[in-house]
Amino acid sequence: MSHIRGKDTSIEVLVRSYLFRRGLRFRKNDRRYPGHPDVVLPKWRTIVFVNGCFWHAHANCKAFSRPKSNVEFWSVKLMRNGERDRLQHAQLVADGWRVIVVWECELAKPVREARLARLYDQITATTDGQPGVIDDTIPAGSKGEPGAIV
Repeated sequence: MSHIRGKDTSIEVLVRSYLFRRGLRFRKNDRRYPGHPDVVLPKWRTIVFVNGCFWHAHANCKAFSRPKSNVEFWSVKLMRNGERDRLQHAQLVADGWRVIVVWECELAKPVREARLARLYDQITATTDGQPGVIDDTIPAGSKGEPGAIV
C-alpha cells in the first residue's frame, strides 16, 4: 500500500491530457483548496476530482469490493474517506465552485471517450455560475437525475 500514489495517477493523467488537448487550461493538485483537487479550472469556477473506486468506496460499482481481511480497519477508513469527500465538496460549493466527480470505472475503455466528452461539456456548460456537485453516479430519484447539479 505504501507504493500507491496520491497524485498523478494514470486516470488523473488521462483526464488532464484530454482536457488540455481540448484547449482547457487548469491547475493540478492545488493545495489552496479543500481536498487538493486533481484539476482546478478558475476560468470556469469548476473543480474536478478523479476518484478511484476503491479508495472512495464507490457505491454500486463492480470495481469496488470491501477487503476480506482486517475488515474493521478498512470499513472505518473507507467510511472516513467518504465523509471527508462530502465535507470538502460542501466547502467548495459554499465557496462558489462547481465540483465534478469522475470515477475510475467511468474511464474504462468502452465508455472512456463518452465520459471525457461529457466532462468537457459539464465544464464548459453555462450554468450562470451556479455552484453544486455534479456526480453522474447519483441514482435517479435520490437527489436529482444522474449528472444533475445537486
